[in-house]
Amino acid sequence: MLVKLLVCFIAGIGAGLGTGFAGMSAAAVISPMLITFLNVPAYEAVGIALASDVLASAVSAYTYGKHKNLDIKNGLIMMGAVLCFTLVGSWVSSLLPNTAMGGFSVFMTLLLGIKFIIRPVLNTKEGMAGVSAGKRAVQSILCGTLIGFICGFVGAGGGMMMLLILTSVLGYELKTAVGTSVFIMSFTALTGAVSHFAIGGAPDPLILISCVAFTLLWARLAAKFANKASPVVLNRATGVVLTVLGAAILIVNLLT
Repeated sequence: MLVKLLVCFIAGIGAGLGTGFAGMSAAAVISPMLITFLNVPAYEAVGIALASDVLASAVSAYTYGKHKNLDIKNGLIMMGAVLCFTLVGSWVSSLLPNTAMGGFSVFMTLLLGIKFIIRPVLNTKEGMAGVSAGKRAVQSILCGTLIGFICGFVGAGGGMMMLLILTSVLGYELKTAVGTSVFIMSFTALTGAVSHFAIGGAPDPLILISCVAFTLLWARLAAKFANKASPVVLNRATGVVLTVLGAAILIVNLLT
């Protein structure tokens, strides 16, 4: 029991910080930890991770929204495209032979972390306001289509893809990008968690409750810090968190 709590606590720290700072999916951290150290079946581990993501992303989105760092309108548009094309990507992936893309989200986490440290995102809300509503809506649909297809095809990396595209392609200011990303992820994670539990049955209650609670706690703390930090400090903090998490996940995956 103590081992379970310790593993869930460590996994919750990583998942919560990743969610609160960068909109990262908790599945990227929690799943490999549960599979490697607690021998939880992969399907069940992903379901627990997605369930942990729901509340963590929702409370993070609320915190970002309270500080006016959330684009709900375009977030909803992008979410619709993401959900639809995740199904398309998943279907296309099922028609092809197995590929060696399982480490996609890990390397993206590492590279994105290094990017935030070396080249901070210094977009401003004033710059965001310079884009017309119609153009932003079209961009959201196109980018949501790309993100959804890649997530469905590869099976991971949604939060990181969203953060990269929101900041680099759509020109979002970092806090608004993270706030919008966790807003979308809260709904996608809920859909995934419900489907996993409906198909795979109820998971270990202690592991589920512990992961949800610890991830929620650290996501809340990270989101509160992020919304009060300056853009430069937030970029550095986000970069360090992503780089450390990416390296840690890579090591955990090598142990499996």
